Amino acid sequence: MEPTRGRLDAAVAALQVVLGLTRPADAALKTFFRDHHELGQNDRAFVAELVFTVLRHLRLLEQLSGEPQPRRLALAALALQVGFSVRELAPLLASGDEAWLSHARSVDQAQLPPAVRLSLPDWLYERLGREHAPAELEQLARGLLQPAPLDLRVNTQLATRGEVLTALEHDGIRAEPTPYSPTGVRLENKPALQHHSLFLSGKVEVQDEGSQLLTYLVAPRRREMVVDFCAGAGGKTLALGALMSSEGRLYAFDTADKRLANLKPRLRRSGLSNVHPQLISGESDARVKRLAAKIDRVLVDAPCSGLGTLRRNPDLKWRQHPGSVAEMTVKQRAILAGAARLVKPGGRLVYATCSLLSDENEAIVDAFLGADPRFRLAHCGEILKRQGIALDTGQYFRVFPHSHGMDGFFAAVLERQAGS
Repeated sequence: MEPTRGRLDAAVAALQVVLGLTRPADAALKTFFRDHHELGQNDRAFVAELVFTVLRHLRLLEQLSGEPQPRRLALAALALQVGFSVRELAPLLASGDEAWLSHARSVDQAQLPPAVRLSLPDWLYERLGREHAPAELEQLARGLLQPAPLDLRVNTQLATRGEVLTALEHDGIRAEPTPYSPTGVRLENKPALQHHSLFLSGKVEVQDEGSQLLTYLVAPRRREMVVDFCAGAGGKTLALGALMSSEGRLYAFDTADKRLANLKPRLRRSGLSNVHPQLISGESDARVKRLAAKIDRVLVDAPCSGLGTLRRNPDLKWRQHPGSVAEMTVKQRAILAGAARLVKPGGRLVYATCSLLSDENEAIVDAFLGADPRFRLAHCGEILKRQGIALDTGQYFRVFPHSHGMDGFFAAVLERQAGS
């Protein structure tokens, strides 16, 4: 998409808002576009793409542009990441821009510190370096710098994956089955789907393949009682309901009324009748206590740093810090312990995050198992294999952008022993 002076000015204005990093970038952009209704659809697409490119490569662009000013960052992103030459950008350049841009393009990035080259804050680079060998860390970090594909989940209550693929092809939208999820579809581009008949009729939902696979670890059966403990807007709730063929009873718990409100229109479209949204005050809510030891399957998609979703939310690496991660781990331990009280003997508890850090993942699970001997760790790869999904990352479920083409997800399956 061609940059024009008007589009560049709009992107610079958007960056001035977003780079404050006081709230999520997508929310800040939404407000910006609401206040700049004169921007057309193509203009907005250009601005959004350039803003997120800057956020992904922010540390490198600051280093190469010589200063953290939005206009320089935007021009550096166009030249260094999007691929425009200095000559192509000449109509947009002011006095002196050509000199620093040419110098930035000539820098040997291999000589820069790895955390700068890969645009990670030092603390995060160091944390990931404890868990990954240097070559693997390089691949992971580069994977996180790539834009995420657009994945859909087919609502098998209303359509088959083949029917959805045929309908998309008919409309000129190129798509293919996801590599692992039996109900996933990956689009080649990112068309606006909110007005597409497949979306409006509830036949598809936008959902990353890794998120879809978490529900296969829960593996709910028809007529069971199931709880999605941190349901949010309900993407995994709806996937669980479809796996249950809309039978049994599925509770969607969350502590935020606004998030549950976002579930309601999706639930109406889905055609599911077994989902029961419940607003709770926390893991000790009376509604939770009434279901103690009565639930067959519980999913805890815990609040986390979100660092596995940096392809979609690159601002998170600049907004999170060691202190915020430490605060998250306190919440995660409490939520997991509270959710475990729901599980009946012989039942299953799945703890999941979209974090890359062992502090929020294995460490939480290890502490829980050490404190509650009624539960044992099940093998995630074997659970998926029994459902025809050929993805074995070992005892734990761990997927990454660079090796699996998904957001970074972690999950552990904990089974309460019968008679305990």
